[in-house]
Amino acid sequence: MHQVRQPAVAGAFYPAQGPALSDGVGALLVRARAVGSAADGVPKAIVVPHAGYIYSGATAALAYARLSAARASIRRVVLLGPVHRVPVRGLALPGVDAFVTPLGQVEVDQGSVAAISRLRQVVVSPAAHAMEHSLEVQLPFLQAVLDDFKLLPLAVGDATPAEVAEVLDVLWGGPETLIVISSDLSHFLPYPVARTVDGETVQNILDLRGSLTHEQACGGTPLNGLLLAARRHHLRPQLLGACNSGDSAGDKGRVVGYASFAFMPEPVDVH
Repeated sequence: MHQVRQPAVAGAFYPAQGPALSDGVGALLVRARAVGSAADGVPKAIVVPHAGYIYSGATAALAYARLSAARASIRRVVLLGPVHRVPVRGLALPGVDAFVTPLGQVEVDQGSVAAISRLRQVVVSPAAHAMEHSLEVQLPFLQAVLDDFKLLPLAVGDATPAEVAEVLDVLWGGPETLIVISSDLSHFLPYPVARTVDGETVQNILDLRGSLTHEQACGGTPLNGLLLAARRHHLRPQLLGACNSGDSAGDKGRVVGYASFAFMPEPVDVH
């Protein structure tokens, strides 16, 4: 039987109607392309926030806009985000055949599922995915910027950077594979404190220092794994944009931090 994971936060984090969602994501991407440049090439990996689109959509769009040139060539997206509701040990597969959004269905890549299922840190937990927003909110952006792709979604709980990096190594692939890490930064600090804390976190990421705590980044576990893998695979991170909910939604008393990064292959020295 074909099993699908239905949207859990449509109508809350983003519009529940397909046309409104398509228009909203499209407008965010148009604005992102106006301020950014795709001249540096296509990222191998991106780090994007996962709040409601009114809070962090513009920041996330800065990374997704960089994928335009690879619309037809990226065929597999490896998507990792933290669990917020159901704790798990390791990295959890959803145990379904597809994810559904108001923009349609995204097929889960069963070949990739098989490739990592032998790893001891990989588990299957439909419950971890059922209400998890950190992965779901990325899908409409991916559906907007890519043509025909399959998804390998992992809800990451208690895992070491080495365990995450091992999964990424198995799935690394070539230009057909994009890695997406979903993470916000600090949570519920006063605006000036958040600016300082998030600035330090951003520098840690740019320096590929994979020792982030969950106070610095709620997706610190998958992010630390990416930073380890990025060092091995010679990727260099670029900061595309950073802000917090005090910038995008007004209240500066308790803010959540957001940033987007592109991880680019280091240029090959031909001399």
